[in-house]
Amino acid sequence: MYGSFVSRNLRNKAASIYWFSNSNLSRCVHSLPFATVKAEEVSASQPAEVLNLVQGKWTSSSTWNTIPDPLNGESFIKVAEVNQNEIKPFVDSLAQCPKHGLHNPFKAPERYLMLGDVTTKAAQKLALPEVSDFFAKLIQRVSPKSYQQAFMEVFVTQKFLENFCGDQVRFLARSFGVPGNHLGQQSHGFRWPYGPVAIITPFNFPLEIPLLQLMGALYMGNKPLLKVDSKVAIVMEQMLRLLHDCGLPAEDVDFINSDGVTMNRVLMEGKPRMTLFTGSSRVAEKLALDLGGRIRLEDAGFDWKILGPDVQEENYVAWVCDQDAYACSGQKCSAQSILFMHENWGKSSVLEKLSGLAARRKLEDLTIGPVLTVTTEAMLDHLNKLLKIKGSKLLFGGEPLQNHSIPAVYGAIKPTAVFVPLEEILKDVNYDLVTKEIFGPFQVVTEYKQNEVPLILKALERMHAHLTAAVVSNDPLFIQNIIGNSVNGTTYVGLRARTTGAPQNHWFGPAGDPRGAGIGTPEAIRLVWSCHREVIYDNGPVPQNWSTPQPT
Repeated sequence: MYGSFVSRNLRNKAASIYWFSNSNLSRCVHSLPFATVKAEEVSASQPAEVLNLVQGKWTSSSTWNTIPDPLNGESFIKVAEVNQNEIKPFVDSLAQCPKHGLHNPFKAPERYLMLGDVTTKAAQKLALPEVSDFFAKLIQRVSPKSYQQAFMEVFVTQKFLENFCGDQVRFLARSFGVPGNHLGQQSHGFRWPYGPVAIITPFNFPLEIPLLQLMGALYMGNKPLLKVDSKVAIVMEQMLRLLHDCGLPAEDVDFINSDGVTMNRVLMEGKPRMTLFTGSSRVAEKLALDLGGRIRLEDAGFDWKILGPDVQEENYVAWVCDQDAYACSGQKCSAQSILFMHENWGKSSVLEKLSGLAARRKLEDLTIGPVLTVTTEAMLDHLNKLLKIKGSKLLFGGEPLQNHSIPAVYGAIKPTAVFVPLEEILKDVNYDLVTKEIFGPFQVVTEYKQNEVPLILKALERMHAHLTAAVVSNDPLFIQNIIGNSVNGTTYVGLRARTTGAPQNHWFGPAGDPRGAGIGTPEAIRLVWSCHREVIYDNGPVPQNWSTPQPT
């Protein structure tokens, strides 16, 4: 999501906070009353512990899952993971929430105000340099990325909270009325909560994704059960403690750590009225079946970028391509997976520039780092399969990172790009292989001629995931053609178009699937976390001289 495309003043703010944190570290750490860990001290010698939260109480479990440090493999976090014999409190907590929610327009409306106040306080706290620095560094420890990328995740989260301060929460539940057919009749449409809901989020944005969805669920009147990938769950555990410090009732949110099998059982027995899942397409499809369709999905994205016929600003376009493909080591659901270059760009130096930019990335500053869901072997095996396709070639990368202690369970390769001819991509024998998402610093590049635009559109039509996309062109007719014949829910167009970097001020989510979930905006919150309820008032009066009519 956000992280790469910030103005100069935001970069300066990040730099100043970085200086502030280093020069005042001891004072900052001890000024966080909500925190139970010190981000920079989490290590094998001082392992952190992550607890569960259920029915307003922080609880442990009978078993602890030890999380390996993604940079050296040492066990540095212990997570109290609930097993299948310990799920009853979580199931009971879901069952205790009625279908009409903790609040709605007719029930406990003061909770809209309370959540507006909590959000105001949380936004203020997260804006404090010592607090934003704490979360940025905690994110870096569990999902290694550059400080700038981690800081911008915190920044966007804080801006989201600012957007929903005060009365903005109740404005989300704004209703409408329509005059009826006779005196005393009116119909009113309301946004209604689901009641007990579940949220399941991945590792790559440990704060932004779970918090934005969690707050949206709360705003609309639901009681959420939150599960975050155990590798990074410590971030949201600390954020929940901050929210409690800001006045959020401890009973409003349950927080569970478990493996996938156990969580699936919680869902099957707890029967949440709606589940938000962000993660892999394979798990998404299984949950959709298990839950009978009561689900919203923001799943995998094989995201494309098209460079149009008008070549300009090569340095800038190359930089954006590098950021889209390789920031956060390519571990963004919006990361650039395939680049379609017009032949005019093929004659330019953009690939040479892109290769040079990718070569700047290094483990020391985490501009390249561990890949948490794909091993080095798996990524290189995929590369070798692609290189067997006729006409394909390695553009750059394709080698393991050197001189590191990243554990073998994770991946570690140089930023990689492989060229595959367009005509070969479209062959049935190759298409699924070429469009397989590799959640790491890996992209496919191809080239097309002006008369081959229909072939690109054919390739786009066959894709299964439709999250982000970019059309890098200022040619209005070219843009019109591509946009009119594609689907992706978050599409950037123009010279500065990108696939990543979604801030809090516009919709982020897929299109083309009725189960698709959005995040960040009022429209996304209403869509995902509420349903429509119509209440028709018909108070009379009954017309004078009314008599019982004949049956119909």
